[in-house]
Amino acid sequence: MQLTDRHREYWRKNLRITGILLAIWFFVTFVVGYFARDLSFNFFGWPFSFWVGAQGALVVYVLIIGYYAYYMNRLDREYGVAEEE
Repeated sequence: MQLTDRHREYWRKNLRITGILLAIWFFVTFVVGYFARDLSFNFFGWPFSFWVGAQGALVVYVLIIGYYAYYMNRLDREYGVAEEE
């Protein structure tokens, strides 16, 4: 199967958004976790590092998943590869 320029552009955009979201995931998971002790201040009565580890990271993960689904649905419609309902 020969890939057209349109196919290549679709996959280039797909890989770009995947890379960006993976970079955000890496930052939230490892970088913020590594510097958690340095972020030690009270946040709603809990140490901020605990809040980031227990709640903040989960919120960011859900936002990443939601944004990826939204973006890919929009990209699929734009390139005519959306699934029919």
